[in-house]
Amino acid sequence: MQITDFSISRLPRIEFGSGALARLPAIARGYGRRALLVTGGGSLKASPAWETITAGLRQEGVSWLHLTIPGEPSPREVDEAVRALRAEHIEVVIGVGGGSALDAAKAIAGLLRPGNSVMDHLEGVGPERPYAGPATPFIAVPTTAGTGSEATRNAVLSVRGADGFKKSFRDEKLVAEVALVDPDLLATCPPAVIAANGMDAFTQLLESYVSSRAAPLTDSLAWGGMTAVRDGLLPLFTDANDAAARARMAYAALVSGITLAQSGLGSVHGLASPLGAFFPIPHGVACGTLLAEATRVNIEALAARAPTQGALEKYAKVGRLLRGQAQPDHDTAHVALIDTLESWTHALALPRLGHFGVTAADIPRIVANSRGSSMKTNPVVLEDAEIARIVAARL
Repeated sequence: MQITDFSISRLPRIEFGSGALARLPAIARGYGRRALLVTGGGSLKASPAWETITAGLRQEGVSWLHLTIPGEPSPREVDEAVRALRAEHIEVVIGVGGGSALDAAKAIAGLLRPGNSVMDHLEGVGPERPYAGPATPFIAVPTTAGTGSEATRNAVLSVRGADGFKKSFRDEKLVAEVALVDPDLLATCPPAVIAANGMDAFTQLLESYVSSRAAPLTDSLAWGGMTAVRDGLLPLFTDANDAAARARMAYAALVSGITLAQSGLGSVHGLASPLGAFFPIPHGVACGTLLAEATRVNIEALAARAPTQGALEKYAKVGRLLRGQAQPDHDTAHVALIDTLESWTHALALPRLGHFGVTAADIPRIVANSRGSSMKTNPVVLEDAEIARIVAARL
């Protein structure tokens, strides 16, 4: 195996395992006595995890303020939270929830001390000023298995509508101090959330594995993560009480965050950005519904224009992994990969784009806004017609 040059950015301390949530209060106390707790809309407060967290914080002598983020966070919500909370002397920010809650907590933690607007730093929007920090210590506790936000340096913020956008506030200083991953928290996830988030995690693993910036270390992590999804996604979708499946998917999501942060993503996430900005499409649904067709288009473009590119071999390897058998040639393995992804899309009941109001007339605008940072590490440069074909296939 040839070892190419690579660099790895900062990672959080990782606490992984069933029951790990019980360690959160003591970990938080290590950063101070005044916490901000950022959660999603309301499901956490109705779960046993809420009492575990709050009773534990009280026992550790940590007081807290509670902020809810019911949907994908916007720059306005982040700025309003920072303005309201700067005088509260917050010593640690704890994000508990799905990717949206963690991204909101991450952005707020980054700006509580500097106090400026997040619009100063969003990629592709505004002045894009360098972020100097300092960030308030941030602890990430995911309750879904999808985005991997607990291990990344970017907070994704959205403005929905005709002139909307979905952009990242990104800096290594934003990486969580601690990622506390407790698979038991997935037990309350409804099947639709498991499906969308699981396909998001697999998309991140596959895209980082074939990325133009892939490295041996991230390849190893991505391979293990994809194996975990193969063995865990459909069983967890069927039965959220399957402890082994919960652990597999929690692990897959975690390492997908690590690999995407180090290697980048690809065409699926390039398209998910404008789709999520212009239409009410959950991020995981956008990724999951596009993945099979985007993989097909990537393979065809590579075969036509870059047949010696290593990503073709990697796609074949993943096809063999998912089928659990050794297809004799690349073409057969590529077909196995696409067929498996299509079967997952059907089994997980992922809706088409048209369900959210996307029409053929919207395709040029979606394509025009798809060439952000994610598309830059796609294993092959796709032509506009090829990107449009991906969207059209899932209307």
